[in-house]
Amino acid sequence: MSKIELPKDTRDALAVALSRYLKDEHDVEVTGFDAHFLLDFIIETIGPHVYNQGLADTHALLSKKLDELGESIWHLEKPAKLRR
Repeated sequence: MSKIELPKDTRDALAVALSRYLKDEHDVEVTGFDAHFLLDFIIETIGPHVYNQGLADTHALLSKKLDELGESIWHLEKPAKLRR
């Protein structure tokens, strides 16, 4: 799997949110580069699990929708009579 890449503005906003969370909830100061390094660690270790779960959820939803679509198509079938 390729590395999870986020746009710079998203990474910056996430680093700020992470800093704020750590300060508000745990009274720990992590800012600047340290916040970005921590965010990178989280993305590299937790990100693939979240990403893979998102893929699994999407696959399950699409499978369900395709089954429903197949059923709808089946109901469109017309009875056919053979003439002898």
